[in-house]
Amino acid sequence: MYYRFHGFTQRLVGAAAAEAYNPQGLKPIVSTESPALTTSKLASDIPATDSFLGKNKVPDLQKLFQKPDGLPVHLKRGVPDRLLYRTTMALTIGGTIYCLVALYMASQPRNQK
Repeated sequence: MYYRFHGFTQRLVGAAAAEAYNPQGLKPIVSTESPALTTSKLASDIPATDSFLGKNKVPDLQKLFQKPDGLPVHLKRGVPDRLLYRTTMALTIGGTIYCLVALYMASQPRNQK
């Protein structure tokens, strides 16, 4: 069976052999003339005044996270990481205790007065 890419649904659908080998949008005849040359801007021609062009921090962070100091990755950046980790653990443990207390209270029968 042959398949082709359906432009509207963005999925493969079954097709006849002629449709699979000649998809819609492609021209069967290729021009033998060379395209006209156009000038294009190089990356070095673009001024570096844009705000998104800053210092690349990735190499520094790679050095920090790949340092063999025995710390887990989620604690490598010091005090902020420890604070986030401990807050997350406290909320997790507190939520678990709250759920267990709520489950215990829901399992007890109500007093009939």
